[in-house]
Amino acid sequence: MIRKLDIETAYDVIRSHITCTPVVYSHTLSKLCGCHTLFKLENLQMTGAFKERGALNKLVSLSPAERSRGVITASAGNHAQGVAYHAQRLGIRAKIVMPVGTPLIKVVSTQEYGAEVILHGESFDDAYLHARRLEAEEKLIFVHPFDDPLVIAGQGTIGLELVADPLGKEAEIVVCPIGGGGLIGGIATYLKETNPAVKVIGVEAAACASMQAALKQGGPVTLPKASSLADGIAVKQVGALTFEIARRYVDDVLTVEEDEIANAVLLLLEIEKIVVEGAGAVPLAAILKYRELFAGRKVVSIVSGGNIDVNILHRIITRGLTVAGRTVEFKVRLRDVPGALTAVLGILAKLQTNILDIVHHRFDSVAPIGYVDVSITLETKNHAHIREIRQALQDSGYLVDGWK
Repeated sequence: MIRKLDIETAYDVIRSHITCTPVVYSHTLSKLCGCHTLFKLENLQMTGAFKERGALNKLVSLSPAERSRGVITASAGNHAQGVAYHAQRLGIRAKIVMPVGTPLIKVVSTQEYGAEVILHGESFDDAYLHARRLEAEEKLIFVHPFDDPLVIAGQGTIGLELVADPLGKEAEIVVCPIGGGGLIGGIATYLKETNPAVKVIGVEAAACASMQAALKQGGPVTLPKASSLADGIAVKQVGALTFEIARRYVDDVLTVEEDEIANAVLLLLEIEKIVVEGAGAVPLAAILKYRELFAGRKVVSIVSGGNIDVNILHRIITRGLTVAGRTVEFKVRLRDVPGALTAVLGILAKLQTNILDIVHHRFDSVAPIGYVDVSITLETKNHAHIREIRQALQDSGYLVDGWK
């Protein structure tokens, strides 16, 4: 088990080579969430995520003989970049195994930091097993992405910075993403050994809630393969060490669904102009989902990273807009006569909705002869606005999405 002193020692070692990230307050999201809402912006690290803290603390601990052998790790992306960046800076050869589906931005960034990237397997766990085989075959030093005391201590320096920050030190609850458990393990250790009254709450994607399962079962368990928008925390099994820390220091572990993650990414981008990856958005998603747990409290969310592929970001924004009732697609059945579409557009104009796209289904429609189905994509205000539009179309006699 690591202790507060280990984290303080780690900070003395790494502080000159990492960013002391700010804690920011959001007035708008505080109103929306019903609590004093703050964010610790680890997306502002050089590599775009908190992972370089733990990676650096591990790398600087290696002896000259170990450094000469080179290092290897497995990662879904952020740990890879942290290892690659600091290994290059320290003159250490690095080899990184990443899952085949890793977002392109993370693969390219890792290569640009000078590491050799090997794409293997469909999940982090596949990549991890392959990396351990290469470790043995090539006599490399393995830098574990989460279940290593030095890595956990490095991540725990976030908790140290929180306590020292004028805004962060007032936190009553700290909400943290959980993948393998290294981040929350380090932060929880420092916070609980500094002020046990601070609540530490972890958040996982519901599709891959490995820590929640471990706490229920009394030890790490391996979950079935799953994918998530929060790819950085889609880990099938938490670490043995991180599990023990979570059992001792973490107050609760919550889960959020994919649509909730997408909505949180969108809110941070639109309201606070903060670009986050899915894993970095799960704390906000949890605060919005479980408002009663946080109501009226001072809450800090750990924004763990911002390395999101722009193509994925586009899909998340689209999904988030749909979840929030900001866009909708209706399929409307019209008489196939001149002016029929104009009448529908007139109804939409009166309801102050913006038309994004219109598609006539002339060749793939099941509409009877003399009718045509038209898909209309709209920009809307909220879910109430969508219901108002649907009702207006139905009141005018149109068949909408199969509803009369």
